[in-house]
Amino acid sequence: MANQPTPFGDVAKMMEQFKMPGIDMSAIVEGRRKDIAALTEANEAAVEAMQAFAAKQTAMMTEAMQGLQAAAQGMLSGGLSDPAKQTEVMHKGFAKTLSDMKDLAEMARKAQSDAMAQITQRAAEQMQGVKKLMQPK
Repeated sequence: MANQPTPFGDVAKMMEQFKMPGIDMSAIVEGRRKDIAALTEANEAAVEAMQAFAAKQTAMMTEAMQGLQAAAQGMLSGGLSDPAKQTEVMHKGFAKTLSDMKDLAEMARKAQSDAMAQITQRAAEQMQGVKKLMQPK
């Protein structure tokens, strides 16, 4: 992103033409640039989290399908004809599903928490900037 052209330099030059007493236009433009950068970072983190979430779901589905396939083969070969073994397989599958759901919920919570932390930090920085702009010179 550092090598990408940015419109902020041009906007800053344009706004300097409209100088108003007591208002630092370059500071205002810089603040908005930082706002957009913070939102971009938060969005990139959200996309990465969604990709990780989807990869985890795909891995879970693959593992579940392999488990079903193994159980079906076990039933065909007579290995799961015992009700106790069937119950054990079902119990293990249910426990694995609950564990996977917990992992997914934790991934989602962490992603949301990280995004909010980035936005909250930028909001605090923005408030400090506003306070600084409001102080008499």
